[in-house]
Amino acid sequence: MRNLFMESRSFDPYFNLALEQRLYESLQPGDAALYLWQNQNTVVIGRNQNAWRECKCELLESEGGHLARRNSGGGAVFHDLGNLNFTFAASEERYDLARQLGVIKGALAELGIEAVASGRNDITLADGRKFSGNAFQHGRGRSLQHGTLLISVDMAKLSRYLNPSKLKLAAKGVESVRARVCNLSELAPGITPDAMRPLLQAAFAREYGECEVITPADFAGQALDGAREHLASWEWRFGQTPRFDVTLETRFVWGEVELALGLKAGRVERCALHTDSMDEYLSERVEGALTGKPFGKELAQALYALADAGVSAEIAGDLRGWLAQELD
Repeated sequence: MRNLFMESRSFDPYFNLALEQRLYESLQPGDAALYLWQNQNTVVIGRNQNAWRECKCELLESEGGHLARRNSGGGAVFHDLGNLNFTFAASEERYDLARQLGVIKGALAELGIEAVASGRNDITLADGRKFSGNAFQHGRGRSLQHGTLLISVDMAKLSRYLNPSKLKLAAKGVESVRARVCNLSELAPGITPDAMRPLLQAAFAREYGECEVITPADFAGQALDGAREHLASWEWRFGQTPRFDVTLETRFVWGEVELALGLKAGRVERCALHTDSMDEYLSERVEGALTGKPFGKELAQALYALADAGVSAEIAGDLRGWLAQELD
């Protein structure tokens, strides 16, 4: 059983995400790891999101920024050097969300800040303002939780580059992204990401025990280079966006969805589900269930297959009911 701690001092989002991927893939049974990293002027979108819908991509890149897509589900986030990212990765028997959140809470308690787990993926202050959004990845006997810590992020840039969903804002009853997020430096003046790093390392050691410090150099090689190349590629970040004949959108408690269908000879020839759901495999499972099926009100029946594909009953039922109503 190993407790691993690693930091990256690179600000390259594609390198940092590739390093996270290699760490995740290298975990052995009984391992638990904490990885800290920062990106410069970057929007990171979830695995299943539409890049152009979530981000003002041309503006971001014209101003020297980067658009990155991660392997986990969830929504879009903005990173600059006022933000510190954390990743907990563990074999399935040691993955424990409560313990992992306890590390974050313990580190912030050293600064006199009380943190609260909110909903399915946020960490907030007691007054409800959000400073951390989290996403998750599971598979092959291991799991991963990663998230942001907004310490002194440029909120003007956050609003400048992100396209907040009107459906999401209406559901939350707020007027802007900036209205519901905050920097930790507002509560602990003078705190910096570099000052936060040792607090998190110490809190991890208190919770898990003595740590083995590893470095990015331990993962250097062709596998890391290949992972970075893939994550930086246009194909991964933006993908193909063929014309669709029907586009439907809505929002559920568990996330927002946009379903696009391309039709030929009365059947679904192409299907794309864009979503900020925490289920990183939801899009490919919905697309697999609908592609090739006849288009019409019976199309929703094809989504009964989602239960056998591992989609939760709540999500499968919501999607089926919504699609049936839309196509009735």
